[in-house]
Amino acid sequence: MKKWLKLSLWVVFIVLVGIQFVPVQRNEIKLATSSDFIEKYQPPVKIGNMLRSSCYDCHSNQTTYPWYSNIQPIRYLMEKHIREGKDELNLSEFGNQSNRMKRIKFKSILSQIDDDKMPMSSYLFLHSEAKLDSSKKARLVKYFDSLVVDIEKEKFK
Repeated sequence: MKKWLKLSLWVVFIVLVGIQFVPVQRNEIKLATSSDFIEKYQPPVKIGNMLRSSCYDCHSNQTTYPWYSNIQPIRYLMEKHIREGKDELNLSEFGNQSNRMKRIKFKSILSQIDDDKMPMSSYLFLHSEAKLDSSKKARLVKYFDSLVVDIEKEKFK
């Protein structure tokens, strides 16, 4: 029995070392373009900072990778979360969307903030600076509400 346990532990060790060499495509770190949300809308500095710290790592092309992102299988899981986040909302390409889609996304952002679904608790576990307290949430909600109103006004012009 001890032989099997020892052999199993060696196999697990070899697999863990081996997967460190499996390449995973990282989120492209690009400079902000004119279609980037912050570039296009130029929110107040505090709002922009909140978006960068709470949203941009998973919802843009500007991910800041922590040291532990170089360790598999963590690297794979992070890239999967980032890919899924960008599929749902990519703030780096937000300006390319139609007004209708922007309005839908703004309302979705409001809902996610209201329901405490974003930022994800798994992200907040290691990024406490991204947590949105009630005053930050109120500022973000007020800001995104104003953007929804602006887009709805444009619809009737």
